[in-house]
Amino acid sequence: MTKEELITRLKPILTTYAQNKEALDAINEDTDFIKDLKINSANLVDVVLDVEEEFGIEIDNQSMEKMLNIGASIEIIEAKLQEIDR
Repeated sequence: MTKEELITRLKPILTTYAQNKEALDAINEDTDFIKDLKINSANLVDVVLDVEEEFGIEIDNQSMEKMLNIGASIEIIEAKLQEIDR
Protein backbone atom coordinates (compact mmCIF):
# COMPACT_ATOMS: atom_id res chain seq x y z
CA MET A 1 0.00 0.00 0.00
CA THR A 2 1.43 3.39 -0.98
CA LYS A 3 1.65 6.42 1.30
CA GLU A 4 -1.00 8.12 -0.83
CA GLU A 5 -3.35 5.16 -0.34
CA LEU A 6 -2.74 5.28 3.41
CA ILE A 7 -3.48 9.01 3.50
CA THR A 8 -6.67 8.38 1.50
CA ARG A 9 -7.78 5.84 4.09
CA LEU A 10 -6.76 8.11 7.00
CA LYS A 11 -8.60 11.18 5.74
CA PRO A 12 -12.17 10.02 6.54
CA ILE A 13 -11.05 9.11 10.07
CA LEU A 14 -9.46 12.51 10.57
CA THR A 15 -12.47 14.32 9.10
CA THR A 16 -14.53 13.21 12.08
CA TYR A 17 -12.23 14.94 14.57
CA ALA A 18 -10.48 17.77 12.67
CA GLN A 19 -11.60 21.30 13.53
CA ASN A 20 -9.57 22.87 10.71
CA LYS A 21 -11.25 21.56 7.56
CA GLU A 22 -9.06 23.67 5.25
CA ALA A 23 -5.90 22.00 6.58
CA LEU A 24 -7.62 18.66 6.15
CA ASP A 25 -8.02 19.31 2.43
CA ALA A 26 -4.26 19.79 2.11
CA ILE A 27 -2.97 17.01 4.35
CA ASN A 28 0.48 15.60 3.70
CA GLU A 29 3.11 13.73 5.71
CA ASP A 30 4.02 16.88 7.66
CA THR A 31 0.47 17.63 8.81
CA ASP A 32 0.31 17.73 12.61
CA PHE A 33 -2.88 16.43 14.19
CA ILE A 34 -3.01 19.03 16.96
CA LYS A 35 -1.33 22.10 15.45
CA ASP A 36 -2.63 21.86 11.89
CA LEU A 37 -5.88 19.91 12.06
CA LYS A 38 -6.81 21.23 15.52
CA ILE A 39 -7.74 17.78 16.80
CA ASN A 40 -7.94 18.02 20.57
CA SER A 41 -5.70 15.69 22.52
CA ALA A 42 -8.63 13.76 23.98
CA ASN A 43 -9.73 12.80 20.46
CA LEU A 44 -6.28 11.48 19.52
CA VAL A 45 -7.13 8.23 21.32
CA ASP A 46 -10.30 7.99 19.23
CA VAL A 47 -8.22 8.53 16.07
CA VAL A 48 -5.91 5.68 17.08
CA LEU A 49 -8.84 3.37 17.83
CA ASP A 50 -10.40 4.18 14.46
CA VAL A 51 -7.06 3.57 12.71
CA GLU A 52 -6.77 0.19 14.44
CA GLU A 53 -10.22 -0.75 13.21
CA GLU A 54 -9.70 0.55 9.66
CA PHE A 55 -6.41 -1.27 9.14
CA GLY A 56 -6.99 -4.34 11.33
CA ILE A 57 -3.94 -3.62 13.48
CA GLU A 58 -3.17 -3.12 17.16
CA ILE A 59 -1.22 -0.03 18.17
CA ASP A 60 0.67 -0.23 21.45
CA ASN A 61 0.97 2.71 23.83
CA GLN A 62 4.55 3.50 22.80
CA SER A 63 3.54 3.75 19.14
CA MET A 64 0.40 5.68 20.03
CA GLU A 65 2.48 8.38 21.70
CA LYS A 66 4.39 8.88 18.43
CA MET A 67 1.26 9.29 16.28
CA LEU A 68 1.24 13.08 16.29
CA ASN A 69 1.36 13.71 12.55
CA ILE A 70 0.53 12.02 9.27
CA GLY A 71 4.10 10.92 8.54
CA ALA A 72 4.61 9.22 11.90
CA SER A 73 1.20 7.59 11.64
CA ILE A 74 1.99 6.18 8.20
CA GLU A 75 5.28 4.72 9.48
CA ILE A 76 3.51 3.05 12.40
CA ILE A 77 0.67 1.72 10.25
CA GLU A 78 3.15 0.32 7.70
CA ALA A 79 5.19 -1.35 10.46
CA LYS A 80 2.10 -2.90 12.05
CA LEU A 81 0.82 -4.14 8.68
CA GLN A 82 4.22 -5.76 8.03
CA GLU A 83 4.01 -7.53 11.40
CA ILE A 84 0.67 -9.03 10.35
CA ASP A 85 2.13 -10.23 7.02
CA ARG A 86 4.88 -12.23 8.74
